[in-house]
This record gives sequence, C-alpha cells and structure tokens, in this order.
Amino acid sequence: FQKIVGKSKLCLALGKGAGGEAVAADLSRMPHLLIAGATGSGKTVCLNSIICCLLMHNTPNDVQFIMVDPKRVELTPFNSIPHLATPVIVDTNKALRTLRWLNQEMDKRYQKLATTGVRNIEVYNRSKPGEERLPYLILIIDELADLMMTGFDEVEHILCRLAQLARATGIHLIVATQRPSVDVVTGLIKANFPTRISFAVTSQVDSRTILDMGGAEKLLGRGDMLYMPTEAAKPKRLQGCFVSDAETERLVYFWGSQQREEAAQLKIEELVLSVTRRGGFPEDPLLDAARQLAQ
Repeated sequence: FQKIVGKSKLCLALGKGAGGEAVAADLSRMPHLLIAGATGSGKTVCLNSIICCLLMHNTPNDVQFIMVDPKRVELTPFNSIPHLATPVIVDTNKALRTLRWLNQEMDKRYQKLATTGVRNIEVYNRSKPGEERLPYLILIIDELADLMMTGFDEVEHILCRLAQLARATGIHLIVATQRPSVDVVTGLIKANFPTRISFAVTSQVDSRTILDMGGAEKLLGRGDMLYMPTEAAKPKRLQGCFVSDAETERLVYFWGSQQREEAAQLKIEELVLSVTRRGGFPEDPLLDAARQLAQ
C-alpha cells in the first residue's frame, strides 16, 4: 500500500490474501470497479474502506466524490466531508441528472486536454498551477439495481460511455449492487468494467454473471471476497479490510472540522439542475422553427 501511495493518489487497500500478504490496488489503473455481493456479505464495508483510503491521502483539491445512495443510510455519514462535489444523492431522478452532467463534464475535460495538447489528466495537472488543476472525480453508486429500474437504457448507455472514455479525464466509477442478475449487470456493463470484486452471492448463476465463473456462492461472507484484477486470468481470494464506524466518524469529523476552500468545491448543484431532460444536451435554437415547418 505504501509503495503504491508513493506513485498514485488513488491507492486502495483491499485486504489480505490467503497467505496473509497485504493486497492493494491502484484505482487509476483499474480504472473502474464493479462490486457485487448479497446482503451482509461485506459489500458496504468494502465501499467504506475504499472511501477512507482515498480520504486519508487526498485533499479536496485532489479528489472529489459524487456519491449515489438510494438506500439513504449507507453513505450519508460522509455528508460533512469537504471532498463531496454535491451532497450524497438519495433520489434516483437526481442521480440520473448527475450522470448526464458527468457525461458533459467528461466532454469538457477532453476539450481542455485537447487544447493543451496532452493525453491524460496526470500530464495536464503537472503543467498547470494549483488553482487550474483538475481534481479526480470518483462516482460511487451503492445500489445499481435502483438506478436501472428508473431508466434502464439511459443509465446503461451513460455508464458504458463513461467507463469507455472517462479514464483519461480523471473520472472513475465504483459501482456496487446486491443483485448481480443479467438485467442489472448487463453484458455491456461487464465488458466495460474489467476489474470486479464479488462477495458471497446466493447462487452460482449470480457468480457466473459477475465473475464469468462459479465460486462466489461458496464464500463465507463477512468480507470474504474474490478479486478479479484486469490483468489476471483467475480471481484471487481475499479477506477484505474492516473499517469500524468509530474510525469512519473520526475521519469524517477531522475533514469536516477543516477550513473549507469554497473555490475547490465544484458546486455542481446548480449545474445538475440546469441539465436538460433529454440526454443532457441543450435544445437547438432552430428547433421551434423546425417544428412549425413540420406542422
């Protein structure tokens, strides 16, 4: 973990392997993470430990979070940290608007990279002074199934587009679900999320859906997981990290008590509200004239 922290700001401590060795990963190389597991398997604890790892080593100018929590209780304790680009989103319709905004933000960042003539956000930030640097944006979705029920086609399209293109702009996705069925974790989503973690699931069918092989149905629960990195042919069995509620509260209290820099906040509240309903694209000024002509 310490070795990776020296090289990357997005280092995650995942847990211990079967031989007791510590296992850590770099989110910027993943570059997106798909997590599945039944209730009580340790999925939310894993999400909390990932968030805490990133909070330990990054200021709000380095990393900003967008958290979507349809359950309303899992991620809301992080509401007071200054790293949030917007308060934790609990409404699925607002989450859809946020996804549209994130799509637009990715396109804007690509325009900035193209104007500067660089390939990715690391090189861009090295060439800019502090206030012009772009923070990493990490979207965390705690329950994908709820979003899929709200707008299946649009959510799938935007998630796949972000997963394909967003890595170079510093936007990373961490998506969790407790129902890894084919209608939630579709083939397109699986193809674009090569790094996956599966906790204990209820059936071999669910295990095949998330990992393309059986085995996750035999896990013991309570943080017992199979980790499938991008470069591996077979998943690796780990015992996940445990971060207690008291430790999380201390970390959140520390960051909440720091002096906030308003300039560092992205303030996407107004931007999300201004995103239009149809795919997030502004209406063409000639649209009314075209309608009248058609009539």
